[in-house]
Amino acid sequence: MLKRTSPLLFAVIAFIVGLNLRPILASVGPLFSVLQREAGLNATQFSLLTTLPVAMMGLAALCGPWLLARIGAVRGIMLGLFILLVACSLRGFSTSLTGLMGTALLGGASIGTIQALMPALIKKAYTQTASTIMSLFSTGIMAGAAVAAASAEPLFSWLSLKHALAMAGVLALLALMLWLPLVKQSEGEQTAHESVTLSSSRTGLLLLFFGVGTGAYTLVLAWLPPLYIQAGWSARSSGYMLAWLTLTEVAAGFAVSALIGKFPDRRVPLITVLLLLLAGLLCLVFASGTTPVLSTLLLGIGIGALFPLSLIVTFDHARTPAQAGKLLSKVQGGGYMIAALMPLIAGIVSDSAVSLTSAWLVMSAGVVLLIAIALKFKPVVSEQTRPSSEAGAGE
Repeated sequence: MLKRTSPLLFAVIAFIVGLNLRPILASVGPLFSVLQREAGLNATQFSLLTTLPVAMMGLAALCGPWLLARIGAVRGIMLGLFILLVACSLRGFSTSLTGLMGTALLGGASIGTIQALMPALIKKAYTQTASTIMSLFSTGIMAGAAVAAASAEPLFSWLSLKHALAMAGVLALLALMLWLPLVKQSEGEQTAHESVTLSSSRTGLLLLFFGVGTGAYTLVLAWLPPLYIQAGWSARSSGYMLAWLTLTEVAAGFAVSALIGKFPDRRVPLITVLLLLLAGLLCLVFASGTTPVLSTLLLGIGIGALFPLSLIVTFDHARTPAQAGKLLSKVQGGGYMIAALMPLIAGIVSDSAVSLTSAWLVMSAGVVLLIAIALKFKPVVSEQTRPSSEAGAGE
């Protein structure tokens, strides 16, 4: 499968595919006041523009093994890119509450499908460079958020709300065109179902870790721009601040890609970035108006490194492509369900006229929990070298 595509070329394509997986979420935050004015959204409804797609990402991820067995990873990702293109394009026709929520659900389903299938494809086709390609894919996801955040308000000023939200479809079209040649190469791809066994206790820890960690990302993605808009910043400035945060995430993601091989014990980088993330959240709690650059830098490094690390740690526990697909679908499926709650909680808090400080405090407590969980992630090399019957039993 994909024998004619070099690891370097595939890594570039995977990065471009990753660029598409956050604009439909990241483009709405800087347009908070515009959506309130033109679409009539309150804070809770606004939060649903993040909560709904993230929840759908979870549901779609749970279907990953089914899609992998029926149509294969390459064709499944093609389908996901096509649906994402449709979702983005539909936003060019309506910004009504129903239209926005419907495209959020459709976009989330397509993103979840791609995120569930890509790891299995990487694990199967590029075993030797899997961790590096996976890191680049996840870094592409964060880079797409940066582009969307920085361009949202300028596109609105240049075009209109509808067209600004629909512009993400251009990138989806590019990714789809680059992916189509891979579909022809994958003809004859084996899609037979492979029975795998996973440790329920370890899967639960990985799910909780991914969910709470991604909750920090979705909370900041949805509510950092409104936080600064409510503090008197312009929509464009708040978008640039979110872009600065996501660019910091990208840099952190590239650093993970370059350095992860030096840390077979993932706990060292995990705990380091979690402490940075905690420091950034505490800055928002105690000094949100006075330290925007410092808090954004800390949040960007923490979230940007945590996202690929959480995927890599999950990846480490899979010994075969089938197990990678099944494990990632469970971890992402349940994890995104958890992550979807954080923006919604913040929206409800905002509508009740209570300071968002309580949402940042809840997230800070979640990071402390993540540190405790991270300490349990001992290297899994020994599990991978044991006989398969013993390793499959798990903990």
